[in-house]
Amino acid sequence: MPTDTTGMILYALAGSLPVVAVGAVLLRYTRNRAMATSTALLVLIPTLATLSGVVAVSGLMFDDALARTATVLGVVAAVTLPAAIVLGRAQARTMVWEKQMREQERAAERSRRELVAWVSHDLRTPLAGIRAMGEALSDGVVARPDEVQQYADRIVRETNRLSAMVDDLFEMSKINSGALRLSLEPLDLRELVDEVSAANRPTAERAGIALGTTQPEGKLVVAGNDRALTRVLTNLVANAIAHTPPGGRIEISAGRTDDYAWARVDDTGPGIADTDLPRIFEVAYRGSAARSPGAAELGSSSGMGLAIAAGLVAAHHGDIKAENRAHGARFEVRLPLLREHGTP
Repeated sequence: MPTDTTGMILYALAGSLPVVAVGAVLLRYTRNRAMATSTALLVLIPTLATLSGVVAVSGLMFDDALARTATVLGVVAAVTLPAAIVLGRAQARTMVWEKQMREQERAAERSRRELVAWVSHDLRTPLAGIRAMGEALSDGVVARPDEVQQYADRIVRETNRLSAMVDDLFEMSKINSGALRLSLEPLDLRELVDEVSAANRPTAERAGIALGTTQPEGKLVVAGNDRALTRVLTNLVANAIAHTPPGGRIEISAGRTDDYAWARVDDTGPGIADTDLPRIFEVAYRGSAARSPGAAELGSSSGMGLAIAAGLVAAHHGDIKAENRAHGARFEVRLPLLREHGTP
């Protein structure tokens, strides 16, 4: 057993460094495992290294002093180890939560940049048309009464389209910012399907598309907001009309599965490309040419219809999905049934 300071330092290093080296190897081996495991090792390594250094300095003389030191270290380890595991798990949860929040913030910021860039680009088309037609009327290039009326009608249509695009942008901003607040009340999903079908049937007929409905006899009562759910179904039907060729058919149906009510919009269009399906509900995502809106697209043409529908469904604690069928595509909305109102 050394008695001088230099000797004690050397013996302490000789006893503790191997423990630290082994601990470092174990930490490297467990770096991809639970945070609690790494935290426990971080507590045990200095405790065992201290004990090993004391044993080395004592010259392996297990006297009362060494026994007292070992007892103290054992008590310290018994107290700090459970605390370290608990704190490690809490820290792991915090780190995961912070990472998820950062990823969500980056995704939201990227989505906002894309939305602003896309909308600013898309707004130029109707604005340019309105300006050109206004200048033609102002300069007297168009003077015949029938042509003036035609230009005026087109200006009104483009203005309504711009207004609808601004409404979509405002709705999407509320959804993305978490400021959307809906007042929910018991609603029969079948009534909403009937209303949306009746409102969109003339538009479908003008496009040469048959629009039908299939409804169950029993009520499908959900907790919902009438305006929001009507907009969801309207956006899905408008999307189906825009992508179904003349002579095709759109079927709106409703039903229930277990504790959920569902509403489906099936079309006989070209379907959705497999690469587009995962992103079909992203803001301003239009996908491949086969499914992209054309000149005859209905509504605001803002590219936010499906994203708004997804956001409104999420606010109802429901789900929305898109899938291809043998002929065409299917969009399905699932909402929790109100048990006291649900059919047996």
